[in-house]
Amino acid sequence: MDAPAPPWASTPADSPLDTDSNTCSNAGMRWNEQEKVAGLFGVKGLVRSVRTPEFAGMTFHEVLAKSALNRVPKSSGMPFSWTINPYRGCSHACVYCFARSTHRYLDLDAGEDFDREVIVKVNAPEVLAAEVAKPKWSRELVALGTNTDPYQRAEGRYGLMPGIITALADHATPLSILTKGTLLRRDLPLLARAAEDVPVEIGMSIAVHDDTLQQAIEQGTPTTTARLATVRAAADLGFRVTVFIMPVLPKLTDSREHLDAALRAISEAGAHRVVYGALHLRPGAREWFFEWLGREHPELLPRYRRMYANSPYASREYRTWLRARIDPLIDRYGLRGSRDEDYGERGALGTRGDRSATGTSSIAIGAEGLPQLQAALF
Repeated sequence: MDAPAPPWASTPADSPLDTDSNTCSNAGMRWNEQEKVAGLFGVKGLVRSVRTPEFAGMTFHEVLAKSALNRVPKSSGMPFSWTINPYRGCSHACVYCFARSTHRYLDLDAGEDFDREVIVKVNAPEVLAAEVAKPKWSRELVALGTNTDPYQRAEGRYGLMPGIITALADHATPLSILTKGTLLRRDLPLLARAAEDVPVEIGMSIAVHDDTLQQAIEQGTPTTTARLATVRAAADLGFRVTVFIMPVLPKLTDSREHLDAALRAISEAGAHRVVYGALHLRPGAREWFFEWLGREHPELLPRYRRMYANSPYASREYRTWLRARIDPLIDRYGLRGSRDEDYGERGALGTRGDRSATGTSSIAIGAEGLPQLQAALF
């Protein structure tokens, strides 16, 4: 497969903060923002910072990455060894996102900066192609979407994923994608062609099945309806799509009515199986989520503070209660999957990586959503 030319190679019609140095050329930008841009990554790596009318309120910091592949430490316990994150920060703006704290490593904050200051590894496809072409490359499965979403809105501008998919498929490397982004539909034909040669796993995250709540808590994401349509489009091409109901939010999305409606809609969309797990709150996400909860549902704030007082995870008692509520519904709608897809086998999220008759495979983990794995994904 031929990879497309890198979109950053030409000069777009936008308003760069600066194209030649690490200081801001926009006269209207505040000085503290200039310092933020100047200090980002130091001098190395940063090509320019860009604002464009199509993405109001956002800044894209274009960097040249030295490597696209990230090795996952064996001590992490994750069922995958390699990840790729073409973006850091995420315009989905999910208030519960665990990855918020990673922005602090860049001297950016875990709140609005995470939503609006997106780091773009503009050369990721080219660097990846060189890495996987090396004789020593082991062709282990590579997971995408384990930190920030590869199909967030920035992908519509930069188009990095086709080149990444092509590089992996051309070098016999299995891949998995977990996303909330309906832009995945653009690449489904490419993924179907890749799946003729290597295992390809697709997972769609749809945690909230109430339109008003979804737009409040995940304001930058596509609608639930649009994501379900994307599941259907992938299923129609033969992919066994897993839908992640993660996180389940206590007293917000854990009613029997909400869960029943969610699972019915997911089944009707043609999903292969469902994985779920209760909300967990790491530092960074915890503060941002509690601030949102205090504004939108202040009556629930004391309960959440008690529940997450001593741990980022919901209590064992709550997880047991949730399992008893949701498991019968999963069985009712035929969304449990099969035993050979349980957590810990060779796939990125637990699937063995076996090919189905259509050349695709599914993402899966144990039905409750193991807290350790959940923490790495949501």
